[in-house]
Parts: sequence; structure tokens; C-alpha cells
Amino acid sequence: MAEVVLKTEIEGAPVRRGKVRDIYELGEDLLIVATDRISAFDCILPTGIPHKGRVLTQLSVFWFDFLKDLTPSHLVSAPTGASEIARIDPMLGPHAVILAGRSMLVRKARVLPVECVVRGYLAGSGWKSYRETGEVCGIKLPAGLKESSRLPEPIFTPATKAASGHDENISFADMADMLGDELSKKIREKSIALYEGACNYAINHGIIVCDTKFEWGLTDDGLTLIDEALTPDSSRFWPAERYSPGRSQPSFDKQFVRDWLETQDWDKTPPAPALPDDVVRKTSEKYVEAFEKLTGKPFPKT
Repeated sequence: MAEVVLKTEIEGAPVRRGKVRDIYELGEDLLIVATDRISAFDCILPTGIPHKGRVLTQLSVFWFDFLKDLTPSHLVSAPTGASEIARIDPMLGPHAVILAGRSMLVRKARVLPVECVVRGYLAGSGWKSYRETGEVCGIKLPAGLKESSRLPEPIFTPATKAASGHDENISFADMADMLGDELSKKIREKSIALYEGACNYAINHGIIVCDTKFEWGLTDDGLTLIDEALTPDSSRFWPAERYSPGRSQPSFDKQFVRDWLETQDWDKTPPAPALPDDVVRKTSEKYVEAFEKLTGKPFPKT
């Protein structure tokens, strides 16, 4: 299998690290580097997934361009070659081979502290909530829906990051208290419009977008789409030809990883166990397949 990048180090550039991304300060901009790290049950695993970081970056770039008539994004450039990396800042030159294809130069934004989830189908925690209350995040849904049913219309279900790091669902009223009513309504409208535009495109390429998460910030352009967009990490992608309501669906994400971990004697606290080669390979293949289906292009593995 291809080598994986679990961590990047650029001397002289301040960095903060998330579960997957290393984010470097470059003056007025940021360099967001998607590594091949993978997390599950809020733990970063010791094993990386080949090609994952480059899939996340290049698929986000695809969607930022596809959705540009609906919203500005923070993307400045996404260098794919060594010379492009070096032109951003000379100190990046020695790291060009690692950074190319997995990095985005983006504008800084005032990040809005809300995870903007749009759901078009009933799955995951939404299905669990519906079975218990007939609602998802306080939104009443029709009776008689099955697991994986398509909803009558997409619903907007915001969340915030709790101190534990888990996403915590909040009501739209709570969001409006945090951000203001006008801005919150605009975010909801934009998020649903992006989801619908992506869904209409994806279904014609063999993928159902069950749900997805957007993040927003404020820049000189006003409300701006930031972070990543419609990747297997931020979305639930289902193969359209295998869709069948009434059960859980196969997906283009880290389900192989979660399923394997559930069979292990592990209490879901760090350190997590290393993944076996077959789980790593299958997971990598799913990420690459999602990229190729959605973009219509072969994934550049080198």
C-alpha cells in the first residue's frame, strides 16, 4: 500500500492540529493540510489510511468550485505540484512532495461556532431519535418512516462542539441566540441550498448524500463556506444502486473501521488499536471510489 502521512512538520510556521488536519499560520492566510489520520469514536487511530488526506482535499476543492455560484468559499488555491507549493512560501519548498495535493491555501475567517448539519434521509442518531420521539433535533417528522427513509424535505439540525469534543445538537432557537436571528436564517437557507445542489448532482453520479455537515465563517465576502465540503468525513454517502429503505445502508466512509473496532476488546478510550491491513485497504478504496464517482475522474494516486 501507499505510504501514509500521519503528521506534517514545517519549521517556522505556527501550527495547530485537529483530528485529521494540520493548520499552519501563513500571515493573512492559512495552509490547511489534510493528513491520512483517521478517527473513530472520538479517538485518533495509530494507523493511517492511504490517499485519505488527498481525497479529502481534492474533493473539497471540487465542491467549492461546483457550489461557487451559491456561496463564496475560503479557498485561495490548492497546489498540486512542488513548484506551486514553493511559490506560496519558500519555507514550504522542502516539504513540497508531502504537501502537494493534500493542502489548501485559504483565507482566514471568523469561524462561527456551529456545525451546520443538513439531513435528507433518516439515519444514525436521527433514526434513533425518531424512533423514540417522532422528532429529529426537535423537528417533528411524519409517522411511519423507516430507517434510511428519504425525508419529505431536507432538515437543518445545528450542533455545537461541547467541552468533551462531541457534537451536541442544539435547536435553531439556541443557534439564533448565539449568532442572531438574521445570520442564523441565512446560514440555514444557504446550507440547505448547498445540500440540495450537491444531492441533485451526486444522484446522477451514483451516490446518495444522506446528510452532510457544513462550517461557515465571516470574511470580507460576508458569509463564507470554510473547512471541508461534502467529503466522506463530513457526509454520509450511500451507493444509489444499493439503496433500500428499512435497513442501514452501505457507505463510502470509515464504516469498515468502525465495524472492525466494534469486534475488538477496546473500551473506546485512547490508545486505540492498530488497524489490520485488509481494513485499511478497503477503507482507502472506498474513499478513492467516492472521489472518482463524484468527480468523474480517476484519482491521481501519485
